[in-house]
Amino acid sequence: MTDLTSLSSALADLVARTAPSIVSVHSHRSRATGFVWKNGLIVTADEALADEGDVEIGLPDGRRAAATIAGRDHTTDIALLRADTATAPIKLTATVPPLGALAIVVATSRDTSSAALGMVSASGNGWRSLRGGEIDARIDLDIRLRGSQQGGLALDASGEAFGMAVLGPRRVLVIPTATIERVAAQLETRGRIARGYLGLGLQPLRLDDGVGAMVMNVDKAGPSAAAGIRQGDVIVAVNDQKLSGVRALSRTLGPSSVGAVVDVAARRGGEPVSFKVTVGERPEA
Repeated sequence: MTDLTSLSSALADLVARTAPSIVSVHSHRSRATGFVWKNGLIVTADEALADEGDVEIGLPDGRRAAATIAGRDHTTDIALLRADTATAPIKLTATVPPLGALAIVVATSRDTSSAALGMVSASGNGWRSLRGGEIDARIDLDIRLRGSQQGGLALDASGEAFGMAVLGPRRVLVIPTATIERVAAQLETRGRIARGYLGLGLQPLRLDDGVGAMVMNVDKAGPSAAAGIRQGDVIVAVNDQKLSGVRALSRTLGPSSVGAVVDVAARRGGEPVSFKVTVGERPEA
């Protein structure tokens, strides 16, 4: 047996072991892939899941099963489904593969199992998505995937599943195990991810000495109103850090910010004022 034949057989075996835990996900005019994370719980790519309508999964044996959305997080591209299925869960590894390592994505395409082979084209530290989600590691794959293969499992050369493959703006990205475990656990118990909330409507404002954010409206029942912030105030710093923009401020309001007390420096009628604001939890609406 040649080296190539041995490699081919080994790869086929890895795919065959993983495929029973992979399902197709059908939502309104959308097809994607998911994998069984726990008994009765399936992780899939949020971006590929329709915003409305029924959800159905296709099992490896050809059967279909109704599914409900247990929760979804747009910022990390993770959605969690509940379905009555006896399909075995997959075990995820927290290992982040190195640059240049082989990677296999096991997914579905047109309701049948599929696989794609490539390599890790980027491997690095955590990053923040364009929607403000904390992704625990940067893993890019040099692999071509169809939209229906989003949500497939990314395996290393030993067959360990290190994350979920999704389509980024210009490349295939992997949502790593650490992010999946953290987000899916919250979706399972709460149905949503807690986000920080100041209760302010802000407008960027250019100042002579930097950037500010004018308070355009205040939620009367929100944490900023309780701290004394008013419409017309101009926020210039938070926790002694000069404001770099409204979007940057919003990105600091992740799950870990809820309950934290922040020092807000502002100007009111040109005079400096300061507030201590206890970050609340953003309402679902």
